[in-house]
Amino acid sequence: MTPAAPPRPAGDPATLVVEARVEAGRALLAPRGELVHGCADILAEALAALPEDVDRVDLDMGGVVFMDTTGLRFLDLLGGYSHRQAVPVTATNWHGQPLRVLVLAGLDTTDPLRATAHRPDAEPPDAPSPAPSERLHVLQEEVEQLRHALVSRPVIDQATGVLMALHGCTSEEAWHILREASQRSNTKLRAVAAAVTASAGSDGPPPPAEVRSALRTALARLGR
Repeated sequence: MTPAAPPRPAGDPATLVVEARVEAGRALLAPRGELVHGCADILAEALAALPEDVDRVDLDMGGVVFMDTTGLRFLDLLGGYSHRQAVPVTATNWHGQPLRVLVLAGLDTTDPLRATAHRPDAEPPDAPSPAPSERLHVLQEEVEQLRHALVSRPVIDQATGVLMALHGCTSEEAWHILREASQRSNTKLRAVAAAVTASAGSDGPPPPAEVRSALRTALARLGR
């Protein structure tokens, strides 16, 4: 495959790259990266670079690893292109977090460009469904939680390693210790992990009193 969109200026790295090839009038596009702010512009460039005689566009979304609510504009742009050019457009092979976004948005998880969603796991027709505003709120909240978790992950991994080394526990036990300490001390998990990691240094400060107490209780429950 070759990039369908022109190279972006140095120092302005794209979070999404769209690779494409055309075979017998069919355009095969493979987006890779994140569907976030600016992704619609990158897609527009890729679509504009396609030959005028393309009679079908199929997207393999397997390379997309993250999608936020602005990523839904990506789908709107595809739908508009299909309508203007009078060509069928599909977007399939969703997985992971982007697939979850489609579910929360009430879209067809097989191909969200379909006019009507008929998911095998959909609720019965007479079941009440969340209002669009409520669904969007849930979607935005979950995306933000995931983004925060991705940022927090390194320090949580470090704290897990510290607990494993100090107390001879497994990685799963260390995770449960951190989570229980977070709940008992009413402290965010990332803050607990950061305190544990900082205290492991030779001159590192001890965790706050409430976190220390919660950690002792969690360790005692595991017999450590």
